[in-house]
Amino acid sequence: MTHNVSVEVTDGFHLVIDALKQNGIDTIFGLVGIPITDLARLAQAEGMRFIGFRHEQNAGNAAAIAGYITQKPGICLTVSAPGFLNGLTALANATTNCFPMILISGSSEREIVDLQQGDYEEMDQLNIARPHAKAAFRVLKAEDIGIGIARAIRAAVSGRPGGVYLDLPAALLAQTIEANHGKRSLVQVVDPAPRQLPAPESVDRALALLKGAKKPLILLGKGAAYAQADDDIRALVERTGIPYLPMSMAKGLLPDTHAQCASAARSFVLAEADVVVLVGARLNWLLAHGKGKTWGKPKQFVQIDIAPTEIDSNVAIAAPLIGDIGSCVGALLAGLDRAGIDKPEGEWLAAIAEKKETNVAKMAALLDKNPAPMNFHSALRAIRDVLKQHPDINLVNEGANTLDYARSIIDQYQPRKRFDSGTWGIMGIGMGYAIGAAVVSGKPVVAVEGDSAFGFSGMELETICRYDLPVTTIIFNNNGVYKGTDVNPTGGAEPAPTVFVKNARYDKMIEAFGGIGYNATTPEELTRALSEAIAAGKPALINAVIDETAGTESGRLTNLNPQSAAKK
Repeated sequence: MTHNVSVEVTDGFHLVIDALKQNGIDTIFGLVGIPITDLARLAQAEGMRFIGFRHEQNAGNAAAIAGYITQKPGICLTVSAPGFLNGLTALANATTNCFPMILISGSSEREIVDLQQGDYEEMDQLNIARPHAKAAFRVLKAEDIGIGIARAIRAAVSGRPGGVYLDLPAALLAQTIEANHGKRSLVQVVDPAPRQLPAPESVDRALALLKGAKKPLILLGKGAAYAQADDDIRALVERTGIPYLPMSMAKGLLPDTHAQCASAARSFVLAEADVVVLVGARLNWLLAHGKGKTWGKPKQFVQIDIAPTEIDSNVAIAAPLIGDIGSCVGALLAGLDRAGIDKPEGEWLAAIAEKKETNVAKMAALLDKNPAPMNFHSALRAIRDVLKQHPDINLVNEGANTLDYARSIIDQYQPRKRFDSGTWGIMGIGMGYAIGAAVVSGKPVVAVEGDSAFGFSGMELETICRYDLPVTTIIFNNNGVYKGTDVNPTGGAEPAPTVFVKNARYDKMIEAFGGIGYNATTPEELTRALSEAIAAGKPALINAVIDETAGTESGRLTNLNPQSAAKK
């Protein structure tokens, strides 16, 4: 007599979801289509949060900033080929900025791709992703899904964080295996980002360099903010008495109003310091590569970084301190008394204070003006004053002039509350970062956008409204890229390359999706609109009308923009 014994099975779809959930990942950002639509449906059915976007690049940016905020890899899910390529831009940006993110894309089967047989959206995605990611993996068997996701998680968050690509061919998702076997194949990652302690001799070397410094400076990068070693970083700054300079996404590690903050004397301290401690900051173009007239007098560097290959990348580093930032800063703190490090000399601190006072007075004079129409300074003054009353709000900021002025005008009071264009200085991160920050932090977001920068991701206003997120977007509308006054040199009817539609009403866009729109032409109207929008906690957009003559070419980056010498 034959007995039919039914065996419970599972499939690739469920194994992917189970593996993510087992590792504490509860949110997916993405855009559905063949072959991953059912994966998104099942993830939602299994209790995961799926945030659907209108463009994969914006979903990827949301995942990246979610990873930065939480220290867990943000997940972006895309379809194959074009969808993958859209997400790849965000993946590359995440890797460059050291944000932990995993891009998961469906793909064609290997045998079809390798023979170039012309499958639907056929593309060799794994090899395309490799140069732009920290790591890239493909899973071909259902029983390997657990290992594949475990490897992706560990690669994304360990050492220097970054973007990871995970390739899931369509046939894999439909593969079935015995349910118990599938459950046993899952992996819970243990200690995915272990501490990396600095060598004792490297700590002593750094302390000796600091002890001999006459004009020390601490420079905080976004790596310092990502580390979430906030208390120890503050203790290092305050116990040593050393002035500090935060890079833009490190603003708020200590309040920008802190007495030791040297932001208002940035050029002076960079040029005059003799010993600079880099905490999670890289000497890339944002810091003039550590050389040239920006850095003035010769100086020595202490550099805290988890990647040994970052040391000496532009200039010689006298005291490299290799390890995770929390462990390195803690080791310096523990050695301060042993090394006998005193507070900096009064002459150095007095010189900084004098320079700060002068520059603050100059900025105050600019901010006190009330031109009609508004310029960047008067509009940002209004925003600054409102946000001062809401220190826990997430601020997203991008543009050319809009980014450069806001960075120096709007103060931050809490860590990991400012998100901007980052290491590449790219435009297009705005709405993706705003959505990602709102979803994982549970806090409101204000996105301050140049009108050009907003154009890269503006359709995500519908996403913001669909999920009813507390995001207020402010468009600095000056009718064009940099400014709206360029003219066609031929005298023809077509606009100049930098000019947009005159007097556009961006506030009408969000009203089309059910959000709240405001049109602000004065600082008073902008103040009222922003206060109301924050209080409402609903999707809102403020069209802030800026003088179209305001702004400069590439903001303050004119040195990077070659000008034509040709004359007619």
